[in-house]
Amino acid sequence: MQDAKKLLRADTSKRRKDAHAMHGATAGGAIAAHGLSFIHPQLPKASIVSGFSAIGDEIDPRPLLDRLHGDGIRLALPVIQGKGRPLLFRAWAPGDPMAARTWGICEPLDSQPELEPDVLLVPLLAYDAHGYRLGYGGGFYDRTLEVFRRRKPVIAVGVAFAEQRVDAVPHSDYDQRLDWVLTPSGPIKCSGK
Repeated sequence: MQDAKKLLRADTSKRRKDAHAMHGATAGGAIAAHGLSFIHPQLPKASIVSGFSAIGDEIDPRPLLDRLHGDGIRLALPVIQGKGRPLLFRAWAPGDPMAARTWGICEPLDSQPELEPDVLLVPLLAYDAHGYRLGYGGGFYDRTLEVFRRRKPVIAVGVAFAEQRVDAVPHSDYDQRLDWVLTPSGPIKCSGK
């Protein structure tokens, strides 16, 4: 399983890099134009959506987060608590100060309150039609979604280029599925099978 994932990571890292070179400048605006109305025609104002700080050739979700903030949706960003632990989420709004932490990822300051999102925007290297995703191998989102889904309904939305789709992502019982994938060309409902 790990060898299969390692090989797929190498292939899809290149795919994402090539897609970013072609579409990266406009991808963030394109996903923002779609918004999240595909989940619910209008997210309740009490909803909390977590984004992420894009690194490398990930699609930058900031334009979407800016739009959601303008619509009155509360936002959060993930904080890495350490190897083998789920993510923690802290309140964040556009313009808030942040600190570069693990792997240089910008995170909200420790003074920001902890929040539990209803919708998680999730970075990835690859995804398939069933909602399985390939991340970087740390398992942070899998652990986080498992914990949250035991407590309440949570929607996981992968953010990716269409070119990152593969026929099948190798997965184990502990891998958590995405509900949707949001690409610059539009949202894709995962089959969950």
